[in-house]
Amino acid sequence: MFQVLIIEDDYKISAMLKGHMEKYGYKAATVDDFERVMEKFQEIQPHIVLLDVNLPKFDGFYWCRQIRSISTCPILFISARESEMDQVLALENGADDYIIKPFHYDVVMAKIRSHLRRAYGSYSAKAEERTVEAASLTLYPERLTLTRGDVSVELTQKELLLMEALMKKADRVVSRSRLLDMLWEDHHFIDDNTLNVYITRIRKKLREIGMEEQLETVRGAGYMLKLNGFEAT
Repeated sequence: MFQVLIIEDDYKISAMLKGHMEKYGYKAATVDDFERVMEKFQEIQPHIVLLDVNLPKFDGFYWCRQIRSISTCPILFISARESEMDQVLALENGADDYIIKPFHYDVVMAKIRSHLRRAYGSYSAKAEERTVEAASLTLYPERLTLTRGDVSVELTQKELLLMEALMKKADRVVSRSRLLDMLWEDHHFIDDNTLNVYITRIRKKLREIGMEEQLETVRGAGYMLKLNGFEAT
């Protein structure tokens, strides 16, 4: 059964969409706390997302980028904003479609079915899940998981980006400035100690999978994930 996530702050509309989808055999969940959108997304791992533009705190374009950074699931905007620029922004930020309110439920359902077919059904490319591998480590970006043999740890999105950068440059130094650029768009306003905090968290995650000494600080340069000659499990 396909899972749909509805990110819409008009509770009447979100409830009606949820009820309509469940009537057609889909599982549907709505967001209640708009400061915890990504937590809800990661909790239910939806197959498709319906997303409004006008939302509390951050707009739909922002959440679209956040979702797209960890998932390739279809994202459909449903919004009363009908300008061409809004539609362009939605697509450029990673959306797959844009539906203008007021909408017909049959059109919404038809688009949902179409995108689900393309992503998972008869029209899909059946693409394999993306992984990043280095020595005995395998990183699963879509699952936010790092594994070594039969042992795995869960990562946050920032930890995932950091780990991926280190694994892709295994046994080579990755500069602090490069890591800061990857983690924050404008790191000039980020406290220098913030990266240290994330490095400490990564070391703790590596310790949980038996790689306590592999992440080395290279003074004045950055960090190196030392995997050359490390025994695989």
